[in-house]
Amino acid sequence: MAVSSNLRADMPLGDLNTTPLIDVMLVLLVMFILAIPVASNSVPIDLPSPNSTPPLLKIQRDQNKVSITPQSIITFNNQPVTAGQLAVLLNATMQLKPEPELQFQPDQSAPYDTTAKVLNVIKSTGVSAFGFVGNEQFQQFAKAPGAPPARP
Repeated sequence: MAVSSNLRADMPLGDLNTTPLIDVMLVLLVMFILAIPVASNSVPIDLPSPNSTPPLLKIQRDQNKVSITPQSIITFNNQPVTAGQLAVLLNATMQLKPEPELQFQPDQSAPYDTTAKVLNVIKSTGVSAFGFVGNEQFQQFAKAPGAPPARP
């Protein structure tokens, strides 16, 4: 079956060839994708300077305690320190043989951000004798009122 058209041989076609337009759009899309900068996630870490002197704090030979107050104050053996000073103190404890135990006890109301930064400092110093103390304060964490007691 032949299809006949009402077009005469001397009349121009009214259709637009879109293939070149699609090719140009694809090339532009690839160029824009390549031109987008790479997204990077970074975590700011307060590293101590190499020439910083350790604060005049007493380092215990058997165990030391790091805690965080609800006001985001970091304490080492009940003395306030900065994250940089904490790193210097922890490096000093690593020099002792045997390495003293480091106890970590954040307050129940301590901000999570500060707690995560302190744990990052502890991890970066390479402390191996490490333990969490006072976890019983978190025993009732996220319990709805009227919920059954926890199983022993």
